Amino acid sequence: MIGSLIFSGLSSCEVNEVPETFMNDVNYWNTVNDLKMAANYFYTTLPGLASGDVSEDVWSSYGFSNSGDATRISDGSRATPATSADYDYFSIFQANKLIENAPIVLEKGATEKEVNWYVGEAHFFRAMSYYKMFIRFGGVPMITKTLKVDDPEVFAPRASRAEILDLILKDLDIAAQYLRGHDELIAAKEYGRISKTAALAFKARVALFEGTREKFHKYGDAKKHLTIARDAAKEVMDSKQYALFSQAKTGANGQRTDEAYYNLFQMAGEGSANKENVIVRQYGVNRENSVTSTPVQRYYEGSNAVPTQNFVDNYLMADGLPISKSKLYVEPTKDMKYNAYFNKKDPRMSFTLFKTGDEFIASSDYTIPNPRMHRSGYGVRKYANKEYWALQASYIDKPVLRYAEVLLIYAEASYELNESISDADLDQSINLLRARLPQVNIGTAEAPNFVDMPKLSNDFLNINGLNMREEIRRERSVELAFEGLAYWDMIRWKTAEVEMKKPLIGSYLFTEFLTTTGEKWASDTPVDSKGHIILQEANLRKFDPEKDYLWPIPTNEIAINNKIEQNPKW
Repeated sequence: MIGSLIFSGLSSCEVNEVPETFMNDVNYWNTVNDLKMAANYFYTTLPGLASGDVSEDVWSSYGFSNSGDATRISDGSRATPATSADYDYFSIFQANKLIENAPIVLEKGATEKEVNWYVGEAHFFRAMSYYKMFIRFGGVPMITKTLKVDDPEVFAPRASRAEILDLILKDLDIAAQYLRGHDELIAAKEYGRISKTAALAFKARVALFEGTREKFHKYGDAKKHLTIARDAAKEVMDSKQYALFSQAKTGANGQRTDEAYYNLFQMAGEGSANKENVIVRQYGVNRENSVTSTPVQRYYEGSNAVPTQNFVDNYLMADGLPISKSKLYVEPTKDMKYNAYFNKKDPRMSFTLFKTGDEFIASSDYTIPNPRMHRSGYGVRKYANKEYWALQASYIDKPVLRYAEVLLIYAEASYELNESISDADLDQSINLLRARLPQVNIGTAEAPNFVDMPKLSNDFLNINGLNMREEIRRERSVELAFEGLAYWDMIRWKTAEVEMKKPLIGSYLFTEFLTTTGEKWASDTPVDSKGHIILQEANLRKFDPEKDYLWPIPTNEIAINNKIEQNPKW
């Protein structure tokens, strides 16, 4: 915040002449294009592939990292930091600055409609910045204007959780009022800018987070916010501006072989033709002028982010049942081949995790997990691309919020409001996700038997003794795997105090791992009683529910402003 004030102080100096090569407030806010250029900064703050979401998944028990910072969040060993990039007011300052200067552009003859496009973007990104702090710290100082060094707000205390949430929701309502529709942006060749429905979809994400957090942590008005989440998601659905990405294909045996889920994270899913991406961080194919991403090592060479068996156990078998209930499930044995563990399962497992033979790096396809990099025995396949591995850069767009998430928000909010959901609501949400999956062979190569993933219905759950809440959450976990949401789901569901204290385990240690012609796993690799690789024992993991559901305020912020109170027990 102090850095923003210094910048603001410099730009507000009175001068008689301004050099033509120097740009500040005196000679900037003249046209709608000036507003657009100022708003372009916000898009550089969208979560990217090089950081952010990669770490956020490994903060949960569903991922594992060799990175010390990520591990310390996951196992509960971190200390209060002096500073934090997450405690960030610079983007808020930029949003406030645009909002305040927009009337100047309006006075110089710009149309109110066009000015409001970029005012709407500023409100959206201010909401996004506050939400990032809100889910971590709770209430923070609420700054809604650019500040001078002697403004009392510089040393404001923390606003309440409810006050920050209200600001976020109001900003998103203003954004939805001012912004263009998704189809309008495509027609204007401005795909990638935030749309009216994108603001509504993000509003649904925010309201679901707080509505469920209120319900399970027992405070606030859960029904109010769950209703907001459901209704905002439904408004996006009813707009008909989005659809699940699909590339329907049929194999030689009549099997549906759609690989749309995999291609969402490949060049095939790029651009406006993919109507599933509601908010997207664009990297583009014009390599001379695009922002490049470097997810290669973090994502699919491993090291910084690998899946755990804690996560993999979420995948259903092809009969729609969890491994604990399905007759299709076969417990792994030493002599089983690694790829056999993927058989007869939800196809998203094969699209999300590497199997032997998958495209991997420039020199080879995937064989088995590398014991140094894919230490869990699993690797994240999303974004894997040989060409970009060779370049050590990627131009594949990053979906920040997909239409699939909107459908999942609708299903979860609908259920949590009354602890029931109709089959009709399941059919227009979760069952659409299952319908786009390829068929699974539950027979043999010689006698194939191709089947669809079963629909989720109340009868199916009752017959099989399943729990609707668990199945809705399971569907969310596997559909949005390694997209930066798993940790925050555990926080809002209040399951972190259970899940985060479990031992982190990896794949079964197959004999194939020990006898490969490549880099072998050590024969003394620690395993549990079932033969699964031990990543971290339970006695090394802790989660204090009175402390760890909120993050610590950086100590430097409290030193600067003693009105800011630290979160409990930090």
